[in-house]
Amino acid sequence: MKAKIFLILPVLFYSVLLHAQQFIDKAVIEYEVKTNVKKTYPDDIWGEMMKDNLPTFKTGYFTFSFADNKSIYKFSHWEPNSKMPPYILKGDEENVWYFDFTNNKFNMQKDVYDNKFNVEDSIPVIEWRLTNENRVIAGFNCRKAVGKIMDSVYIFAFYTDEIAISGGPCSVNGLPGMILGLTIPRMYTSYMATKVSLSGVDVAAIKPVAVKKYYSSSSLKSTIKERIKDWFNSDDENSKVWMNMFLWNLYL
Repeated sequence: MKAKIFLILPVLFYSVLLHAQQFIDKAVIEYEVKTNVKKTYPDDIWGEMMKDNLPTFKTGYFTFSFADNKSIYKFSHWEPNSKMPPYILKGDEENVWYFDFTNNKFNMQKDVYDNKFNVEDSIPVIEWRLTNENRVIAGFNCRKAVGKIMDSVYIFAFYTDEIAISGGPCSVNGLPGMILGLTIPRMYTSYMATKVSLSGVDVAAIKPVAVKKYYSSSSLKSTIKERIKDWFNSDDENSKVWMNMFLWNLYL
């Protein structure tokens, strides 16, 4: 009897180990995205007036669907009973991010005051520094990494190597696994995975928005800067804060 037990135990141990080492290559991840809207407005008369009429937080839910090393990230729904005015919500509802990691291809649709800009370019590169901090998110063991985007904006991510795609919310990518938690302090925004569903992946829907004209990342930046040059006073600090927040949200 003891001999049988000793034979069975290694088999069970190997089976558990093999299961633990299986990587997820197709799933739908839901994120809760929370932004402190009041902190995104400058501390001037206009900003204070806007803040007096807004809830503190904007909370929405987005989905990241992936299969065959391709992904699409887009809006799902707002927090129930949200009192945020529609003009603040509309842009998020129209934005879409598509990645083809095999071919290093990136597509993004961004809504800017009812104008849609579609970008097609190579996947943006982010420099990351891994740390030894760990936490569990949506049931997955995650490791912390620190990155920088748009030259000066630091981001803090928690990724898991149990999900075999190098993706994350919006255009954030480039870690050895999937980002399940992300905070961007200068944009007062956090992204946190709430669940990972292994079934119900609509593979056919993982594709870029089809349009006739695409901008490159650089041509989008030059086009937008030309269009908004009269919107802001470059000598006013509050105006600079507002412009930076606008551009960071656009390029993210």
